Amino acid sequence: MKKYNYRATAWLITSMVIFAFLTVVPFYVKAKDPASISYYASPLEGRWDLTLHINGKDFPSWLEVSHSGTSTLVGQYVGIVGSARPISKINFEDGKMSFAIPPQWDRGTEDLRVEGMLEGDKLSGSMISCEGETFTWTGVRAPLLHRTVQPVWGTPVRLFNGKDLSGWHTTGDNQWVVEPGGILKSPHSGSNLVSDKTFTDFKLHIEFRYPKESNSGVYLRGRYEVQVTDSKGMEPKKDLLGAIYGFIEPSEIPAKDAGEWQAYDITLAGRMITVVCNGKTVICNREIPGITGGAINSNEGDPGPLLIQGDHGPIAYRNIIITPAK
Repeated sequence: MKKYNYRATAWLITSMVIFAFLTVVPFYVKAKDPASISYYASPLEGRWDLTLHINGKDFPSWLEVSHSGTSTLVGQYVGIVGSARPISKINFEDGKMSFAIPPQWDRGTEDLRVEGMLEGDKLSGSMISCEGETFTWTGVRAPLLHRTVQPVWGTPVRLFNGKDLSGWHTTGDNQWVVEPGGILKSPHSGSNLVSDKTFTDFKLHIEFRYPKESNSGVYLRGRYEVQVTDSKGMEPKKDLLGAIYGFIEPSEIPAKDAGEWQAYDITLAGRMITVVCNGKTVICNREIPGITGGAINSNEGDPGPLLIQGDHGPIAYRNIIITPAK
């Protein structure tokens, strides 16, 4: 019987492994090297502050465009009301863009259809609403709002004096009342309440109380809503207590029972926000991408007021103290 040569077989197997490593592996690494992929770079990419022109009035809106893979543009859109809606595909060729998205809180059932033209750093175009109405719109690139130094905080300002509505105005007929104990109350759905003063970067302390299943919100600079809604026992979502509506969900919901006083301590510097709800940090130094539905305007580079939502149900507030940056 012929003796089996184990040494020769081992040498052959070793040689085959070395050959595979020197030929196949480098080819695989090269094929998967991200630096070798030519990503699609589009001048349309970025964030856009939009203004909708409807029947002689201007309304705020917002658009973000980014690439997915090597050749597709995707994004998200915020309308006059509602939250950020995903856009599965944005068409863009020869400076012309278009996309369509299904209705959200709209009364109509048709897709919202958007067309536009990019010229330099400006966008303009037309929309067909879910109700079939056609109107025009314009857009500019949203400011970055980056801060290179930490804010130096000034003197705290008590925005609500606890006695009357001095320093505030409503967006329509006023239903807000002041009750004993320094309580600012909206007994039923009506107008939003807006501070006369405007602010850029600030720290805010505000206390609120809602009845069961009611809803409100605190708009920072009048553009970014921190949600106020009955949420005890629920899992964190982008439309529940502690959220930046439609954009950032809280890490947890430390809500109290409806009818109890609760509190926010909020820090806003540029786009970066920290939210402390009832003593627990639920959002820590996160970036707000853009305006939320119901914003007063889309001029993100400008100072803005504090806006308290009063059109979603009964709500009460007290101890509204803002500390602006110097």
